[in-house]
Amino acid sequence: MYNIFDTHAHYADSAFDEDRFRLLDELPDKGVRYVTLASSCTEDVVTNSEISRKYSYIYTSAGIHPEFAQDTPDNYSELLKKTISENPKVRAVGEIGLDYHYDGYDREKQIKLFSEQLELAKDAGLPVIVHSRDAFEDTLSLLKKYRPCGVVHCFSGSAEIAAEIIKLGMYIGFTGVLTFDNAKKARRALEAVPLDRLVMETDCPYMAPVPMRGKRCDSSMIAYTAAKAAELKGISTEELLEITCRNGMALYGLEDE
Repeated sequence: MYNIFDTHAHYADSAFDEDRFRLLDELPDKGVRYVTLASSCTEDVVTNSEISRKYSYIYTSAGIHPEFAQDTPDNYSELLKKTISENPKVRAVGEIGLDYHYDGYDREKQIKLFSEQLELAKDAGLPVIVHSRDAFEDTLSLLKKYRPCGVVHCFSGSAEIAAEIIKLGMYIGFTGVLTFDNAKKARRALEAVPLDRLVMETDCPYMAPVPMRGKRCDSSMIAYTAAKAAELKGISTEELLEITCRNGMALYGLEDE
């Protein structure tokens, strides 16, 4: 396979500490053309920026995940702005958003953090990488208010919610979940997404696709996810990878590179 664009990966994760750079050295030989790193906290922002400078095929983002809303320093935006201004390979603000999945979350703090970063992205002229779990009503409300360019990643909503996101001109990303036996909702959502709004991702090291499920995921495994997506769309895997690579390039502004 060729033309794999992993639009959302977490290679700063400790799961890659033992062999991170050996793995990243090898990915282009496994069909991986581009990777965009997603940041979750201030430490990720720094580490991901360093990784992106080391590899020509890797780009990155700068942002704070909603799960870190309560632990994020008040001056976090200064680090994000500094990283964006100093590293041209920062191509998005993310991953940002809302997550109401676990007990004890602070809804108002998450909304404040999400709103601030949507404003930051607008000022920087960058797309956003949006995380939304059990929070689509509030997420859609804020997306309609700020109307950013970007992607809703690891999509877990319904086909109807997907249609609302598409109306906003955003992309939708799918992971290896598409290959799981119980993924009927994700498959219905994918069927509702036009090919020109679809991107592939791993969210690695998580959610490795079947037949690799349970193992540490990496960008090369998108081949399995793409095969399932292509089957659902009625096209070849090669064609789907070509289309989603082109979409990823447009999403992150890589058309001329």
